[in-house]
Amino acid sequence: MKRMNGFLLAGLILTGILTAMILVSFFWTPYDPNAMEAGPKLCGPSLAHWMGTDSFGRDIFSRVMQGAGTTFAIAAATVAIGAVCGTAVGAVTGYFGGVVDEALMRVGDALTAFPSILLALVIISAVGPGNKYNVVLALGLVFIPSFARVTRTAVAAVRDANYVKSARLMGASSARIIIVHILPNIMPVLLPAMTIGFNNAVLAEASMSYLGVGVTPPDASLGYMLSEAQGMLTAAPWYVLGTGVTIVLLVFGVGLIGEGLQRRGGEVV
Repeated sequence: MKRMNGFLLAGLILTGILTAMILVSFFWTPYDPNAMEAGPKLCGPSLAHWMGTDSFGRDIFSRVMQGAGTTFAIAAATVAIGAVCGTAVGAVTGYFGGVVDEALMRVGDALTAFPSILLALVIISAVGPGNKYNVVLALGLVFIPSFARVTRTAVAAVRDANYVKSARLMGASSARIIIVHILPNIMPVLLPAMTIGFNNAVLAEASMSYLGVGVTPPDASLGYMLSEAQGMLTAAPWYVLGTGVTIVLLVFGVGLIGEGLQRRGGEVV
């Protein structure tokens, strides 16, 4: 049995702490994240307000908790769409090959030639900005080609392996061979790819919300909060630091998990 390496352990601890904070935010926050208080505004960090308050008197820590939950949920849903659809396409094309494989891969090449954030902006402008579900749809569609390419490469490398040939000789269907025999054996490749996709989705969502075409009020988002904090950089630097550090820690924690999985599986994506 392989031992858990330091990267994986550190990533699980850091991501676990952030995930616990996010789960708590769905049921409780120290203050109402959207409540505008008549009291002191732009207060620095204190025992009452751990990350201070913004120009409307709102508690920044409560907003970071809620915004992190929104960003995390969008990134997770994006990876779910991209991984499920992309893995299905990549597994079929990688296993069967042929003209369909070449056609789909060339389409994938054309899509991946453009920056993912640019394609997402095009899609979000078509379906309508400001809705978190549209953001999930746009990012999910953009991430399908990258997952399809990773899966296709991994499946093509093992489709002629001895255990696959044995399954064919025993009369197993192509669907059973792909689902039962091939996919479990390429998980050391797919899991790190999912962590990379998650981090890219976090940064893409934050970028879109920062530009005002992603999540907008009343929903909180780390990207939109950064956009708000930009105008208070001098008066309330804790707003920028609290929001920015949360994004960095979330991406860093999941990145450590991906690095740990790569080292554990002996695969490099």
